[in-house]
Amino acid sequence: MTDERPIPEVYTEAVRRSETCGFARLLGMVVTEIEGGRVRVAMPIAGKENVHGTTHGGAIFAVADHAFGVAANLDGIDQIAISAYIQYFSVPAAGTLEAMAYRVSETEKTSVYAVDVYSGDRRVATFEGVGFKIGVSAKKE
Repeated sequence: MTDERPIPEVYTEAVRRSETCGFARLLGMVVTEIEGGRVRVAMPIAGKENVHGTTHGGAIFAVADHAFGVAANLDGIDQIAISAYIQYFSVPAAGTLEAMAYRVSETEKTSVYAVDVYSGDRRVATFEGVGFKIGVSAKKE
């Protein structure tokens, strides 16, 4: 699934904000693509194993949640998560997880995003996040 593309300049601020997230840095998350409102985030899985030697579900959730957060804040309107749900399908096999987030619906105050998490070409989880809009962008004023 990996084929990095340059990030469009219009999204530079969203990527910069994501890079200031200490938790995302701790886990090695990187925004690798933003195109057509879709956000792709990659995260190495080394060192994120559970007691069974497979990737911890919390790590899978974290990369999905981060992709959701970046996507929900692309337009410059600050949003926070008010709910999130994940469904796991299989154990990751590749050395990197990739989460692809995209908006499903939006109202004046909320938005819903879907995130697919991949290990190579295999989908290992799906995530749904609901965002609540807490701020208005200078871009929209």
